[in-house]
Amino acid sequence: MNHNLIKTLLLIVITSCTMCQHSPSPFQIDTDFPGGNVIVVNINGDSVQLEQDLRDTEGKWFYWSFRVKGAAGRTLNFEFTNGSVISSRGPAVSNDGGLTWKWLGDIGSSDTKFRYTFGTQEDEVYFGMGMNYTEKDLQRFLDQYKDHPGLKFETLCSSGKGRNVELLRIVNTKRTPDFKIFLSARHHCGEMMASYALEGIMETVLSDTEEGRWLRNHGDFFIVPLVDKDGVEEGDQGKNRRPHDHNRDYKLQIYPEIQAITKKVPEWLDGKPVFFLDLHCPWLRGGSDGNDPGKGTNEYLYFVGLNPENDSGKLVEKLHQFGTILEATKKGSIPYRAAFNIPYGTSWNTASNVKTPDLQKSSAWGSTLPNVIFSSTVEIPFANASGVVVDACSARELGHDLAKAIRLYLVTS
Repeated sequence: MNHNLIKTLLLIVITSCTMCQHSPSPFQIDTDFPGGNVIVVNINGDSVQLEQDLRDTEGKWFYWSFRVKGAAGRTLNFEFTNGSVISSRGPAVSNDGGLTWKWLGDIGSSDTKFRYTFGTQEDEVYFGMGMNYTEKDLQRFLDQYKDHPGLKFETLCSSGKGRNVELLRIVNTKRTPDFKIFLSARHHCGEMMASYALEGIMETVLSDTEEGRWLRNHGDFFIVPLVDKDGVEEGDQGKNRRPHDHNRDYKLQIYPEIQAITKKVPEWLDGKPVFFLDLHCPWLRGGSDGNDPGKGTNEYLYFVGLNPENDSGKLVEKLHQFGTILEATKKGSIPYRAAFNIPYGTSWNTASNVKTPDLQKSSAWGSTLPNVIFSSTVEIPFANASGVVVDACSARELGHDLAKAIRLYLVTS
Protein backbone atom coordinates (compact mmCIF):
# COMPACT_ATOMS: atom_id res chain seq x y z
CA MET A 1 0.00 0.00 0.00
CA ASN A 2 1.56 3.37 -1.00
CA HIS A 3 1.98 6.29 1.36
CA ASN A 4 -0.55 8.52 -0.43
CA LEU A 5 -3.27 5.90 0.01
CA ILE A 6 -2.39 5.51 3.69
CA LYS A 7 -2.57 9.31 4.19
CA THR A 8 -5.92 9.42 2.44
CA LEU A 9 -7.33 6.65 4.64
CA LEU A 10 -6.01 8.31 7.80
CA LEU A 11 -7.55 11.63 6.75
CA ILE A 12 -10.92 9.94 6.26
CA VAL A 13 -10.72 8.30 9.70
CA ILE A 14 -9.65 11.54 11.43
CA THR A 15 -12.36 13.55 9.67
CA SER A 16 -14.97 10.97 10.58
CA CYS A 17 -13.90 10.96 14.21
CA THR A 18 -13.89 14.78 14.32
CA MET A 19 -17.39 14.87 12.87
CA CYS A 20 -18.49 12.32 15.47
CA GLN A 21 -16.99 14.42 18.25
CA HIS A 22 -18.78 17.60 17.12
CA SER A 23 -22.12 16.14 16.04
CA PRO A 24 -24.92 16.98 18.50
CA SER A 25 -25.90 14.25 20.91
CA PRO A 26 -29.39 12.84 20.46
CA PHE A 27 -32.14 14.12 22.76
CA GLN A 28 -35.51 12.74 23.73
CA ILE A 29 -38.91 14.39 24.05
CA ASP A 30 -41.57 12.56 26.05
CA THR A 31 -44.80 12.99 28.02
CA ASP A 32 -44.38 9.98 30.30
CA PHE A 33 -45.21 11.82 33.53
CA PRO A 34 -48.41 13.08 35.23
CA GLY A 35 -49.90 15.90 33.17
CA GLY A 36 -47.82 15.18 30.06
CA ASN A 37 -49.30 16.25 26.72
CA VAL A 38 -47.66 16.91 23.34
CA ILE A 39 -47.35 15.51 19.83
CA VAL A 40 -43.94 15.72 18.15
CA VAL A 41 -44.57 16.68 14.53
CA ASN A 42 -40.98 16.90 13.29
CA ILE A 43 -37.37 17.17 14.50
CA ASN A 44 -34.80 18.68 12.16
CA GLY A 45 -31.45 19.19 13.87
CA ASP A 46 -32.01 21.77 16.61
CA SER A 47 -35.54 22.65 15.44
CA VAL A 48 -38.57 20.88 16.87
CA GLN A 49 -42.16 21.20 15.66
CA LEU A 50 -44.91 20.27 18.11
CA GLU A 51 -48.68 20.26 18.58
CA GLN A 52 -50.85 20.11 21.67
CA ASP A 53 -52.71 16.78 21.89
CA LEU A 54 -56.41 17.65 21.57
CA ARG A 55 -57.64 14.04 22.02
CA ASP A 56 -61.38 14.25 22.77
CA THR A 57 -61.54 18.06 22.66
CA GLU A 58 -64.18 19.86 20.61
CA GLY A 59 -62.29 22.52 18.61
CA LYS A 60 -58.91 23.88 19.71
CA TRP A 61 -57.48 24.47 23.15
CA PHE A 62 -53.97 25.20 24.35
CA TYR A 63 -52.82 22.83 27.11
CA TRP A 64 -49.46 21.07 26.62
CA SER A 65 -46.54 19.86 28.72
CA PHE A 66 -43.47 17.83 27.78
CA ARG A 67 -40.04 16.79 29.00
CA VAL A 68 -36.67 16.96 27.21
CA LYS A 69 -33.87 14.59 28.16
CA GLY A 70 -30.27 14.51 26.91
CA ALA A 71 -30.05 18.04 25.50
CA ALA A 72 -27.50 19.42 28.00
CA GLY A 73 -25.36 22.15 26.43
CA ARG A 74 -27.58 22.56 23.36
CA THR A 75 -29.88 25.31 22.18
CA LEU A 76 -33.17 24.05 20.75
CA ASN A 77 -35.88 25.92 18.88
CA PHE A 78 -39.47 24.84 19.56
CA GLU A 79 -42.41 25.77 17.34
CA PHE A 80 -46.07 24.87 17.83
CA THR A 81 -47.97 24.40 14.59
CA ASN A 82 -51.61 24.41 15.75
CA GLY A 83 -52.57 27.83 17.03
CA SER A 84 -51.68 30.17 19.89
CA VAL A 85 -50.56 27.99 22.81
CA ILE A 86 -47.84 29.97 24.65
CA SER A 87 -48.56 32.61 27.28
CA SER A 88 -47.39 36.19 27.01
CA ARG A 89 -44.58 35.30 29.44
CA GLY A 90 -43.42 32.34 27.38
CA PRO A 91 -43.54 28.71 28.50
CA ALA A 92 -43.20 27.59 32.10
CA VAL A 93 -39.90 25.78 32.75
CA SER A 94 -38.82 23.38 35.50
CA ASN A 95 -35.32 21.93 35.89
CA ASP A 96 -35.97 20.16 39.18
CA GLY A 97 -38.38 17.47 38.05
CA GLY A 98 -41.48 19.66 38.18
CA LEU A 99 -41.02 20.70 41.81
CA THR A 100 -40.72 24.41 41.00
CA TRP A 101 -41.47 26.43 37.86
CA LYS A 102 -40.56 29.78 36.34
CA TRP A 103 -41.64 31.65 33.23
CA LEU A 104 -39.04 31.63 30.48
CA GLY A 105 -39.89 35.04 29.07
CA ASP A 106 -41.61 38.29 29.87
CA ILE A 107 -44.66 40.02 28.41
CA GLY A 108 -44.52 39.97 24.62
CA SER A 109 -43.20 36.44 24.08
CA SER A 110 -44.29 34.63 20.93
CA ASP A 111 -47.53 32.67 21.16
CA THR A 112 -46.16 29.82 19.00
CA LYS A 113 -42.34 29.69 19.37
CA PHE A 114 -39.62 29.69 21.99
CA ARG A 115 -35.91 28.92 22.23
CA TYR A 116 -34.16 27.30 25.16
CA THR A 117 -30.45 26.94 25.92
CA PHE A 118 -29.88 23.94 28.17
CA GLY A 119 -27.19 24.27 30.79
CA THR A 120 -24.32 21.81 30.71
CA GLN A 121 -25.87 19.95 33.66
CA GLU A 122 -29.50 20.20 32.49
CA ASP A 123 -30.09 16.65 31.36
CA GLU A 124 -33.83 16.78 32.09
CA VAL A 125 -36.04 19.86 31.70
CA TYR A 126 -39.82 20.15 31.82
CA PHE A 127 -41.79 22.65 29.75
CA GLY A 128 -45.47 23.58 29.94
CA MET A 129 -47.98 26.20 28.92
CA GLY A 130 -48.49 26.66 32.66
CA MET A 131 -46.96 25.58 35.96
CA ASN A 132 -48.02 21.95 36.25
CA TYR A 133 -50.03 20.88 39.29
CA THR A 134 -51.06 17.24 39.69
CA GLU A 135 -51.79 14.81 42.52
CA LYS A 136 -48.15 14.68 43.63
CA ASP A 137 -48.15 18.46 44.10
CA LEU A 138 -51.37 18.31 46.11
CA GLN A 139 -49.94 15.55 48.30
CA ARG A 140 -46.73 17.52 48.82
CA PHE A 141 -48.83 20.46 50.05
CA LEU A 142 -51.07 18.32 52.25
CA ASP A 143 -48.10 16.56 53.87
CA GLN A 144 -47.46 19.79 55.79
CA TYR A 145 -50.84 19.41 57.48
CA LYS A 146 -51.11 15.64 57.97
CA ASP A 147 -51.24 16.11 61.77
CA HIS A 148 -53.46 19.20 61.74
CA PRO A 149 -56.54 18.48 63.88
CA GLY A 150 -58.80 20.63 61.71
CA LEU A 151 -58.09 18.88 58.39
CA LYS A 152 -59.84 15.65 57.43
CA PHE A 153 -58.79 13.59 54.40
CA GLU A 154 -61.76 11.93 52.69
CA THR A 155 -62.66 10.52 49.30
CA LEU A 156 -65.27 12.15 47.10
CA CYS A 157 -65.52 9.14 44.76
CA SER A 158 -63.54 7.00 42.35
CA SER A 159 -62.91 8.62 38.99
CA GLY A 160 -64.07 7.08 35.74
CA LYS A 161 -60.67 5.38 35.47
CA GLY A 162 -60.50 4.26 39.08
CA ARG A 163 -58.42 7.05 40.64
CA ASN A 164 -59.14 8.43 44.10
CA VAL A 165 -60.81 11.84 43.88
CA GLU A 166 -59.81 13.75 47.00
CA LEU A 167 -62.28 15.46 49.31
CA LEU A 168 -60.80 17.73 51.98
CA ARG A 169 -62.80 18.81 55.01
CA ILE A 170 -61.74 21.61 57.32
CA VAL A 171 -63.99 21.90 60.36
CA ASN A 172 -63.82 22.28 64.13
CA THR A 173 -65.68 19.19 65.29
CA LYS A 174 -66.03 20.67 68.80
CA ARG A 175 -68.26 23.48 67.54
CA THR A 176 -71.40 23.77 65.45
CA PRO A 177 -70.44 25.73 62.31
CA ASP A 178 -72.35 28.84 61.32
CA PHE A 179 -71.51 28.59 57.61
CA LYS A 180 -70.81 25.96 54.97
CA ILE A 181 -68.05 26.85 52.47
CA PHE A 182 -67.70 24.88 49.23
CA LEU A 183 -64.48 25.29 47.23
CA SER A 184 -63.42 23.49 44.06
CA ALA A 185 -60.80 23.64 41.33
CA ARG A 186 -59.91 21.84 38.11
CA HIS A 187 -63.38 21.27 36.68
CA HIS A 188 -61.27 22.09 33.61
CA CYS A 189 -58.22 19.96 34.31
CA GLY A 190 -55.73 22.14 32.40
CA GLU A 191 -56.37 25.24 34.55
CA MET A 192 -53.60 24.58 37.03
CA MET A 193 -53.00 28.09 38.37
CA ALA A 194 -56.33 27.81 40.21
CA SER A 195 -54.79 25.03 42.30
CA TYR A 196 -52.05 27.31 43.64
CA ALA A 197 -54.69 29.87 44.66
CA LEU A 198 -56.68 27.12 46.37
CA GLU A 199 -53.53 26.20 48.31
CA GLY A 200 -53.35 29.81 49.49
CA ILE A 201 -56.93 29.71 50.76
CA MET A 202 -56.26 26.48 52.66
CA GLU A 203 -53.00 27.86 54.08
CA THR A 204 -54.92 30.74 55.65
CA VAL A 205 -57.81 28.59 56.90
CA LEU A 206 -55.37 26.13 58.53
CA SER A 207 -53.10 28.83 59.95
CA ASP A 208 -52.78 29.81 63.60
CA THR A 209 -53.94 33.35 62.86
CA GLU A 210 -57.05 35.36 63.68
CA GLU A 211 -58.45 34.65 60.20
CA GLY A 212 -57.62 30.95 60.36
CA ARG A 213 -59.09 30.41 63.81
CA TRP A 214 -62.26 32.31 62.93
CA LEU A 215 -62.79 30.41 59.69
CA ARG A 216 -62.28 27.03 61.37
CA ASN A 217 -64.53 27.93 64.29
CA HIS A 218 -67.37 29.32 62.22
CA GLY A 219 -67.02 27.50 58.90
CA ASP A 220 -67.29 23.93 57.66
CA PHE A 221 -65.25 23.55 54.45
CA PHE A 222 -66.02 21.03 51.69
CA ILE A 223 -63.09 21.20 49.23
CA VAL A 224 -62.68 19.27 45.97
CA PRO A 225 -59.18 20.23 44.78
CA LEU A 226 -58.96 18.11 41.58
CA VAL A 227 -62.45 17.65 40.20
CA ASP A 228 -61.44 16.15 36.83
CA LYS A 229 -58.83 13.89 38.41
CA ASP A 230 -58.31 11.65 35.37
CA GLY A 231 -57.80 14.67 33.11
CA VAL A 232 -55.31 16.24 35.54
CA GLU A 233 -53.16 13.11 35.70
CA GLU A 234 -53.36 12.25 32.00
CA GLY A 235 -52.72 15.76 30.71
CA ASP A 236 -56.06 16.29 28.96
CA GLN A 237 -57.33 19.64 27.79
CA GLY A 238 -60.51 19.18 29.87
CA LYS A 239 -62.16 22.30 28.51
CA ASN A 240 -64.68 21.48 25.77
CA ARG A 241 -64.25 17.74 26.25
CA ARG A 242 -66.71 15.75 24.13
CA PRO A 243 -69.62 15.33 24.75
CA HIS A 244 -69.18 18.10 27.33
CA ASP A 245 -66.70 18.92 30.07
CA HIS A 246 -67.07 18.54 33.83
CA ASN A 247 -68.10 22.16 34.28
CA ARG A 248 -71.09 21.69 31.97
CA ASP A 249 -72.27 18.51 33.68
CA TYR A 250 -74.49 19.73 36.51
CA LYS A 251 -77.73 18.71 34.79
CA LEU A 252 -76.85 15.55 32.87
CA GLN A 253 -74.27 14.35 35.44
CA ILE A 254 -72.43 11.81 33.31
CA TYR A 255 -69.21 12.08 35.33
CA PRO A 256 -68.85 10.32 38.72
CA GLU A 257 -67.24 13.39 40.29
CA ILE A 258 -70.26 15.58 39.50
CA GLN A 259 -72.66 12.85 40.57
CA ALA A 260 -70.85 12.73 43.93
CA ILE A 261 -70.80 16.52 44.39
CA THR A 262 -74.50 16.92 43.61
CA LYS A 263 -75.35 14.09 46.00
CA LYS A 264 -73.04 14.84 48.93
CA VAL A 265 -73.16 18.65 49.06
CA PRO A 266 -76.92 18.92 49.75
CA GLU A 267 -76.55 16.25 52.47
CA TRP A 268 -73.68 18.22 54.02
CA LEU A 269 -75.45 21.60 54.14
CA ASP A 270 -77.55 20.85 57.24
CA GLY A 271 -79.64 23.98 56.76
CA LYS A 272 -76.69 26.37 57.13
CA PRO A 273 -75.90 29.35 54.87
CA VAL A 274 -73.58 28.22 52.06
CA PHE A 275 -70.75 30.06 50.32
CA PHE A 276 -69.93 28.42 46.94
CA LEU A 277 -66.78 29.30 44.95
CA ASP A 278 -65.32 27.47 41.95
CA LEU A 279 -61.76 28.41 40.87
CA HIS A 280 -60.85 28.54 37.16
CA CYS A 281 -58.44 30.09 34.66
CA PRO A 282 -59.54 31.88 31.46
CA TRP A 283 -58.13 31.80 27.92
CA LEU A 284 -54.33 31.89 27.75
CA ARG A 285 -53.85 35.41 26.41
CA GLY A 286 -55.85 38.61 26.03
CA GLY A 287 -55.93 41.99 24.33
CA SER A 288 -55.81 45.39 26.00
CA ASP A 289 -58.72 47.31 27.45
CA GLY A 290 -58.98 51.02 26.77
CA ASN A 291 -60.15 51.75 30.33
CA ASP A 292 -57.16 50.03 31.89
CA PRO A 293 -53.96 49.55 29.86
CA GLY A 294 -52.91 46.72 32.16
CA LYS A 295 -56.19 44.89 31.78
CA GLY A 296 -56.43 42.34 28.98
CA THR A 297 -59.52 40.37 28.09
CA ASN A 298 -58.09 37.24 29.70
CA GLU A 299 -55.19 38.74 31.60
CA TYR A 300 -56.86 40.12 34.67
CA LEU A 301 -58.57 38.67 37.73
CA TYR A 302 -62.35 38.62 37.66
CA PHE A 303 -65.48 36.90 38.94
CA VAL A 304 -68.31 35.71 36.72
CA GLY A 305 -71.80 37.08 37.30
CA LEU A 306 -74.91 34.88 37.35
CA ASN A 307 -77.98 35.33 35.16
CA PRO A 308 -80.22 37.82 37.05
CA GLU A 309 -83.34 36.07 35.73
CA ASN A 310 -82.48 33.02 37.85
CA ASP A 311 -81.18 34.97 40.82
CA SER A 312 -83.81 34.63 43.53
CA GLY A 313 -81.14 34.98 46.21
CA LYS A 314 -79.86 38.34 44.89
CA LEU A 315 -76.46 36.77 44.32
CA VAL A 316 -75.55 39.36 41.69
CA GLU A 317 -75.68 42.03 44.37
CA LYS A 318 -73.80 39.80 46.77
CA LEU A 319 -71.02 39.24 44.24
CA HIS A 320 -70.56 42.99 44.03
CA GLN A 321 -70.46 43.12 47.84
CA PHE A 322 -67.78 40.42 47.98
CA GLY A 323 -65.80 42.09 45.19
CA THR A 324 -65.83 45.38 47.07
CA ILE A 325 -64.48 43.65 50.19
CA LEU A 326 -61.73 41.91 48.24
CA GLU A 327 -60.72 45.10 46.46
CA ALA A 328 -60.50 47.02 49.74
CA THR A 329 -58.56 44.40 51.70
CA LYS A 330 -56.33 42.73 49.10
CA LYS A 331 -52.60 42.76 49.91
CA GLY A 332 -51.13 40.37 47.34
CA SER A 333 -49.48 41.49 44.12
CA ILE A 334 -52.20 40.40 41.67
CA PRO A 335 -54.39 43.46 40.95
CA TYR A 336 -58.16 43.30 41.39
CA ARG A 337 -61.06 45.73 41.20
CA ALA A 338 -64.73 44.87 41.53
CA ALA A 339 -65.21 46.61 38.18
CA PHE A 340 -63.18 43.81 36.57
CA ASN A 341 -66.03 41.33 37.12
CA ILE A 342 -67.95 40.15 34.05
CA PRO A 343 -71.72 40.51 34.56
CA TYR A 344 -74.08 38.19 32.77
CA GLY A 345 -74.80 39.33 29.23
CA THR A 346 -71.34 40.85 28.66
CA SER A 347 -68.15 39.55 27.02
CA TRP A 348 -68.31 35.73 26.85
CA ASN A 349 -70.76 35.47 29.78
CA THR A 350 -73.89 35.00 27.68
CA ALA A 351 -76.55 32.37 27.14
CA SER A 352 -75.04 31.46 23.76
CA ASN A 353 -71.86 30.27 25.47
CA VAL A 354 -73.81 27.28 26.78
CA LYS A 355 -74.70 25.40 23.62
CA THR A 356 -77.67 23.47 24.96
CA PRO A 357 -80.15 23.93 27.82
CA ASP A 358 -79.22 20.44 29.07
CA LEU A 359 -75.88 21.81 30.30
CA GLN A 360 -75.32 23.64 33.58
CA LYS A 361 -72.17 25.09 35.14
CA SER A 362 -71.02 24.52 38.71
CA SER A 363 -71.71 28.03 40.00
CA ALA A 364 -75.17 28.04 38.40
CA TRP A 365 -75.93 24.80 40.22
CA GLY A 366 -74.47 26.25 43.42
CA SER A 367 -76.84 29.19 43.15
CA THR A 368 -79.81 26.80 43.48
CA LEU A 369 -78.70 25.39 46.84
CA PRO A 370 -80.87 26.17 49.88
CA ASN A 371 -79.70 29.18 51.92
CA VAL A 372 -77.00 30.07 49.40
CA ILE A 373 -75.42 33.43 50.22
CA PHE A 374 -72.74 33.43 47.49
CA SER A 375 -72.11 31.48 44.30
CA SER A 376 -69.59 32.40 41.64
CA THR A 377 -66.60 31.43 39.54
CA VAL A 378 -63.28 33.27 39.84
CA GLU A 379 -61.00 33.36 36.79
CA ILE A 380 -57.28 33.49 37.65
CA PRO A 381 -54.97 34.31 34.71
CA PHE A 382 -52.31 31.79 33.75
CA ALA A 383 -49.28 34.08 33.57
CA ASN A 384 -50.07 37.79 33.44
CA ALA A 385 -52.63 39.75 35.48
CA SER A 386 -52.84 43.43 34.60
CA GLY A 387 -49.09 43.46 33.98
CA VAL A 388 -48.19 41.52 37.13
CA VAL A 389 -46.59 38.06 37.08
CA VAL A 390 -48.88 35.18 38.00
CA ASP A 391 -46.88 32.29 39.40
CA ALA A 392 -47.15 29.84 42.28
CA CYS A 393 -46.19 32.49 44.83
CA SER A 394 -48.52 35.28 43.66
CA ALA A 395 -51.40 32.82 43.15
CA ARG A 396 -51.02 31.61 46.74
CA GLU A 397 -50.99 35.25 47.87
CA LEU A 398 -54.27 35.66 46.04
CA GLY A 399 -55.60 32.65 47.94
CA HIS A 400 -54.67 34.33 51.22
CA ASP A 401 -56.59 37.44 50.12
CA LEU A 402 -59.61 35.37 49.08
CA ALA A 403 -59.71 33.60 52.45
CA LYS A 404 -59.62 36.89 54.35
CA ALA A 405 -62.33 38.34 52.10
CA ILE A 406 -64.49 35.25 52.67
CA ARG A 407 -64.23 35.77 56.42
CA LEU A 408 -65.18 39.44 56.21
CA TYR A 409 -68.02 38.66 53.82
CA LEU A 410 -69.44 36.00 56.16
CA VAL A 411 -69.21 38.37 59.13
CA THR A 412 -71.08 41.11 57.29
CA SER A 413 -73.63 38.80 55.68
